[in-house]
Amino acid sequence: MTRRDRVLSVLRESSPVIAPSMLKCDFARLADEVDLLDAAGAKALHWDVMDGHFVPNLSYGAMVIADLRERTDAVFDAHLMVSEPGKYLDEYLKAGCDLITVHVEAEDFSVDLLNRMRDADVAAGICLNPETPAERVRDLEGRFDLCLVMSVNPGFGGQSYLPGSSEKIAAVAASSGAAIVGVDGGIGPDTIGPAAAAGASYFVCGSSVFNREDYAAAVKDLGAAATGPGSGAVR
Repeated sequence: MTRRDRVLSVLRESSPVIAPSMLKCDFARLADEVDLLDAAGAKALHWDVMDGHFVPNLSYGAMVIADLRERTDAVFDAHLMVSEPGKYLDEYLKAGCDLITVHVEAEDFSVDLLNRMRDADVAAGICLNPETPAERVRDLEGRFDLCLVMSVNPGFGGQSYLPGSSEKIAAVAASSGAAIVGVDGGIGPDTIGPAAAAGASYFVCGSSVFNREDYAAAVKDLGAAATGPGSGAVR
C-alpha cells in the first residue's frame, strides 16, 4: 500500500474524523499538546499555515511541523492558507505532511500543483473559501483526494459557522466523486451533525476541542454528535 493510499484508508475507516486545528492549541507547550491529542485518539492533526498575505494572520511554518512529526502517527494535514503554495510545497513534503490542502483561490493554484502532491505520494486536498461557489470543484473531479469547505472566513479561530455552509457541503459532496469532503470553521456539538448530514466526514475542530480539559472526551463527544440521531451520517 502506498503512503497516499494508507492515509486515505485511515481517513475513510476512521470516519467521522475529528481533526484538531493546531491554530487553537497552547503554543507554549506545543509538543505536549501533540502528545495529548495523540493519546486522545485524534487520527489527524490540522496545521493551519498562514502567510499574512492570503489571510491577515501569521502562524507556524514547515520547520515547526517537521520537529513534531515523530511524536505521533496521526495524519498531518498542512492547510496552506498562502498566496503561492507551489513555492513552498516541497518544504511541507519534506516536513512529513501526509495530506496537503491548498486553496483554489491561491495565485498559483493549478492541477499541476495537485499532481505534484500525488507524485510525491501524499494526499492532495483543495479548499474553498466561503465566497467560492461549490461548482468550482466540477472541473477538478478526480484530481483531488479531499475537498475542505471553509465554513468561516479563513485566518482566525473562534468564528461561528456561516449560514448556508451545510448546503454548500452538500453541493460539494455531489460534485466530488469519491473524494473525502471536509469542513473547517465553527464546528462544535451543534453544527457537526448538520455538516455530517450534508456529506462531510472530516471535521476541523478548534475551540470545541481545545476549550475542553479532556481532549479524549472532546474527540469522542464530537464523533458521537456527528453520527448521532438526526445527523444523517453513516455510522
